[in-house]
Amino acid sequence: MTESLEYSALLQLIDERSAAFRSAVAAAPSLDAPVPSCPEWTLFDLVQHLGTGQRWWAAIVTAGPAEAPPAKDVAEVPRELDALLAWYAESNELLLSTLREAGPERECWAWWRAGVSPANAWGVARRRVHELLVHTYDAQLAAGAVQPMPADVAIDGVAEFLDTCNSTPAAWPHEAATIHYHATEGRSWLLGCVSSRDQSAGCTFVARSGPVDRLT
Repeated sequence: MTESLEYSALLQLIDERSAAFRSAVAAAPSLDAPVPSCPEWTLFDLVQHLGTGQRWWAAIVTAGPAEAPPAKDVAEVPRELDALLAWYAESNELLLSTLREAGPERECWAWWRAGVSPANAWGVARRRVHELLVHTYDAQLAAGAVQPMPADVAIDGVAEFLDTCNSTPAAWPHEAATIHYHATEGRSWLLGCVSSRDQSAGCTFVARSGPVDRLT
């Protein structure tokens, strides 16, 4: 697992990114505004998705180690702006209070448990930071007021994505490949994809370089 943020810093980032998300939503012309980076979603859909996710992960951490996650909250979400933002703030605080009480080592169900990221409250906090980072960008895009991502958080976002979403014992179903990510801020990552196919075909090399907020 790559070097990453302390638990207390992750909780602070959840709080800070959540505030930035709410500000972007409040500044948008309408909750019906389309989200260009999430095709067919409106801003309301984005808030509902993120708030429901915060509540669901709070329930997962509370439940502790389990073979399956608890059901998602299906309660109706308010559609008026102030009420929706209050509901979202409550959802985020529920997650934060749960994580504070649990501590970083509290084990729980996680869909990435076969990979590198740990299936515990620390892993959940890190995943939610980067869910918030990306969806705050989405909300700002919908509002027409995109702000630069914090570079250090975006750098951890690339590492977290590789740790959580790309580290798996499952065989790569395509030709073997090596993927090189390079952020112009100075960090690089090398991802090896081992193929389940005939290895005699060789290995494809792919490189992507750019500002870290374009790699996230």
